[in-house]
Amino acid sequence: MAGSFRKYLNICRVSLSERLAYRGDFILATVLRFLPLLTTVLLWEAIFAGSEKDELAGFTYRNMIAYLLLVHISRMFSSMPGLSTGIARDIRHGDIKKYLIQPIDMIGFLLAYRVAHKLAYIATSGIPYAGLFAVCHGYFDGLPEPATLGIYVATLFLGFVIGFFFETMMGMLGFWMLEVTSLLYIVNTINFFVSGHMFPLDLLPGPLASVLRALPFPYLAYFPAAVFLEKITGPALIEGLLVGLAWALAFILLSRWLHTRGLRRYSAFGG
Repeated sequence: MAGSFRKYLNICRVSLSERLAYRGDFILATVLRFLPLLTTVLLWEAIFAGSEKDELAGFTYRNMIAYLLLVHISRMFSSMPGLSTGIARDIRHGDIKKYLIQPIDMIGFLLAYRVAHKLAYIATSGIPYAGLFAVCHGYFDGLPEPATLGIYVATLFLGFVIGFFFETMMGMLGFWMLEVTSLLYIVNTINFFVSGHMFPLDLLPGPLASVLRALPFPYLAYFPAAVFLEKITGPALIEGLLVGLAWALAFILLSRWLHTRGLRRYSAFGG
């Protein structure tokens, strides 16, 4: 067990060194992500001005901008660009053979590599994000209580787990489907809206918002931000954490099951 852990720790370390070689790319990508945020801020300013209301579904204008800023942090942890398409491509091209002839678990390797990717991204984009939040600190009422802040950090890691294993599960469909790009595009487009990336789910009609909160997608964007802003507290917070943990466990098991079943029907030829 200890030897296996060290093996994947070394994979993470090597991958981290590899990713840090592209720190300039990380910084540039981070800065470019701020440009759509500016448009969104102007949009919500117009929405609040047109509604002539101080609050929308319990969110003031300041709350809304703070929420949109926090969603960027949520997505920093939960987004997995290229993971599912990479898995499907490896299956289609036969590159998955490298995991079969070496003593390396495919999902374990991808998890270690993605952890390294996230560490590199957080380390290199920390300064641009710190500058952004320093400029926009007026939209926040300060940090939440230490207990709430701790739960918020936990929800970010929960979002990482759900995001990773959901994308892994989708990539494993490549064992049964020749091309999954179109399916992934549809799923990711839906995910963008129902995860609360563009607006808080509280703005939706009550029944619809309740249904969406029971899905795994809000944990990728909405849930951590809502916890930080203390929009979810008490029993609702405990229930939300339990539902998120249940989804995380379900995706872990489904990813493993699909991987095992897929390998049984997988055939590869050549060198």
